[in-house]
Parts: sequence; structure tokens; C-alpha cells
Amino acid sequence: MKKLAIIIPCYNEEEVIGESYSRTKQVIRLLPNPTEIIYINDGSRDRTRFLLNEIAASDPQVKLIHFSRNFGHQPAVTAGINHCDADLAIIMDADLQDPPELIPQLLALQEQEQANGVYCVRKSREGDHYFKRFTAKLFYRIMNSMSEVKFPLDTGDFRLIDRKIMDEFRCLKERGKYIRGLISWIGFRQVPFYYKHEARAAGTTKYPLSKMIRFASNALLYFSNKPLKLATSLGFTAVIIGLVLATWFTLGKIYGFSKAESGWTSIVTMITFFGGVQLLTVGVLGQYIGVLFNEIKARPEYIIEEKRNF
Repeated sequence: MKKLAIIIPCYNEEEVIGESYSRTKQVIRLLPNPTEIIYINDGSRDRTRFLLNEIAASDPQVKLIHFSRNFGHQPAVTAGINHCDADLAIIMDADLQDPPELIPQLLALQEQEQANGVYCVRKSREGDHYFKRFTAKLFYRIMNSMSEVKFPLDTGDFRLIDRKIMDEFRCLKERGKYIRGLISWIGFRQVPFYYKHEARAAGTTKYPLSKMIRFASNALLYFSNKPLKLATSLGFTAVIIGLVLATWFTLGKIYGFSKAESGWTSIVTMITFFGGVQLLTVGVLGQYIGVLFNEIKARPEYIIEEKRNF
């Protein structure tokens, strides 16, 4: 029977961690697979660390990783995969928006399809306001249009992966990981599982708008060079428009159909347009240079302060 690990990153989840563990444990008791839970405490500043230590002390099936500070959700998931020695792993969040009761169905589908991965597609998003649902749908469609790799729409990190995918994932050395995209990029046989994304059991979201924007920009920069091509196209378009305007103002001066004051309109138009294009192009280049700078520094994605039950 294949060994299973459930990877759960946590950040300031004191309000929900007890119920999350209890519901996950109830599911585990019914599984024929030998199963363990790997919690990654991503530098929580509330009582999450204390509660996880209590759980790990009372349950040897629970493995625990404490980061030295908050490094982010994607590094936390990466640490879970890197420290997983199971045949299968399920990645899920602690907030119970991804119900642990679905674990047996994921295992059954993986076995039935002989798949290397099962990615969970959200049929609905309970508890999310309209703006978040709209921007999430828009993000996945923009990513698919911009990237050379096609990603499943409306999916998160909630998924099952096997040993083959985990081994290939560990070979990927980039630090600004977009994990759901990388797993799609790895390939092998991956099948969808449709489910209802529940509302948070308690607490508030740990992904405010600023983090969502940062997450989306990292995903786009790491998986597409089309923004660079777009910047080049804008520069070319600016040159064409500049030539057209120059021709228009010159002919207007000669034939008298332009009533603008001499020189003022053309100067303001040119400065505004070309200045905007230049700033946009430099900004896009700066984003890619920033990505290169972070990769060249080769700092670790995360630092572990403590491990328990490994």
C-alpha cells in the first residue's frame, strides 16, 4: 500500500488549526494507506506554533517544520515536498477551504486513472467576494494566454502528486516558484477533480490584495516573456505614431489646416506619449532584471528553525 503524506502550510491559523487537524485525522483513520501529516509553520506570529507543537507531541504521525520567519506560502509548500518521503502527497491549506474529506476521492481517482497527479478544479468559491472570484478567473485566463505552457483553469495548490512528480520538482532550482504552474510544466499524466471550494472555517484570509498582485506578477514573470515582446511592440507603435504626428503637424503648418500654436501641441504630445512608452518599457525590463537579481543571489527559499518527528 502506497504511503501518503498530507502537506499543510500554516501562517497565523490559531483559530482553525485545531479543527483542521481533527477533521484531517478523522479522514486518515479510515484510509488503508499509511499516512502522515507534514505541517509547515511559516513564521506565524500568533499561537499557531504552540498549538502545532502540542499536536506533534501527542501524535507521532504528525511531522512539523518551523521556519525562522515568514517566507511565504510557496516556499512553505516547497519545504513540505522537499521533506516528504512518501509515495503520494496531497497539498492543502489549513483553513479548510479545501475539505480534507475529499482525500479518499482523490486517492481513488489517482488509482483509477493511474495518474501521476490529480489537480482540483474549483466549481464554485464559497465565501469569496465577487472581486476575488472575478480577478482569480481573469488571472488564470491571462496566464494561459501569455504563457507557453497551458495551465488548468480555476485550480489552486490543492492537488495530489506522486513520487515521480515530487522527484522532478526537487530538481527545479528557481526560487520564485509558482508551484501549480511548475507542476503543470513538469507534465506526466495529470487529471482533474472538480469540487466546491468552501468558505474559511475561521479567521481571515492570509492573501490580501497586495500579496495576490505580487503572486500574480511572479507567476507571469517566471512563465512568460511576452511582456518583453509587448514592450517592444509598444516601442515600435510609438515610433509609428510619432512619425504620423510629425507628418500631420508638418502638413498642417504648410497647408494651414492646423490651428495649434506653433510648436506647443506637437512638443506636449510627443513628450507625453514617448515618455509613457519609455517608462512602461523600462518598468517591464526592471521587473525581469529583479527576477534575475534574486536568482543570481542564490539565497535559500526558506530557513528552517526546528523540525519535529522527522
